[in-house]
Amino acid sequence: MSGVTAVSIEKEARTEGKFRPAPFGERLKRHGLALLRAQTATLQVNVGTQCNLTCRHCHLTAGPERAEAMTRQTVDEVIAYAERGGFSVVDITGGAPELNPNLARLITGVRPFAKKIIVRSNLTLFSGSRERLPEFFAEHGVVIATSLPSVNKGQTDAQRGDGVFERVVGMIKRLNTMGYGVEGSGLELNLVMCPSGAFLPQPQGQTERRFRDALGRGWGIAFNNLHAFANAPVGRFGQWLDSSGNREAYIKKLTDSFNPCAVEGVMCRSLASVSWDGYLYDCDFNLAEGLHMGGKKTHIAEMESAPEPGSLIAIGDHCYTCCAGAGFT
Repeated sequence: MSGVTAVSIEKEARTEGKFRPAPFGERLKRHGLALLRAQTATLQVNVGTQCNLTCRHCHLTAGPERAEAMTRQTVDEVIAYAERGGFSVVDITGGAPELNPNLARLITGVRPFAKKIIVRSNLTLFSGSRERLPEFFAEHGVVIATSLPSVNKGQTDAQRGDGVFERVVGMIKRLNTMGYGVEGSGLELNLVMCPSGAFLPQPQGQTERRFRDALGRGWGIAFNNLHAFANAPVGRFGQWLDSSGNREAYIKKLTDSFNPCAVEGVMCRSLASVSWDGYLYDCDFNLAEGLHMGGKKTHIAEMESAPEPGSLIAIGDHCYTCCAGAGFT
């Protein structure tokens, strides 16, 4: 991959008075770049689109009405592929992973060989039959990642649903008492911040300091790391951009912020994403857009190993999201 030492912002075309971004692939070529795989260490597993929330920023349009779910057979195929592919990280997402009855089987299946297991939880489902899931996660050293778009209750609830902020804060308190988010405990709790409107996030370090201070002072809670990401203009967030008349302005923000130096570190270069039906994608955004890995529909049962370094990655204009500013790593 060609190196780039400076960010250059080109003027994009305007057709019939409307902003039209240069295709992402063309933008890469202008900088002598190509999006190719490096060593693939992470297998991201989307276990289904069913969720108890209908978050406005969800790129997969997950919600209670969705029924896609990874079966036990596919879970077993994922476990086998994760082992033969030599993946060191297994990143479990959804929807809400807790709603898939095979979640525990997946975690225990990859635990013997995965160095890190991540579960992306909205932290609002640990009750009833799932009351002891946090203890199960702790027993297996699972890293918990959760979305918290703002330290402001109103902004968070507007994006994720009424009452979500208080439920998430309450659950973080419980996790803290177990050692999650506490330095030296070995139990990692990370926050993911995506803006609640049509704008890009503030610098990650600045945002993390603000969250750490506000959550510590206001609610006495702790976490390990915060990751600040831009929203991809697909799924429910894309629908909101269209209905609110914000799409053109938002796409312009993404393309104006294109940083060729961020291309080398984007997640798709070291990650493979498997959907609930066992097919492979280069990332979860491509899954949302139906763009199969490298442009070819491939099931994990057909794969003898992890994707080869140097292989092509399927791209679309939503890829500007991951190369805006500091990038999406």
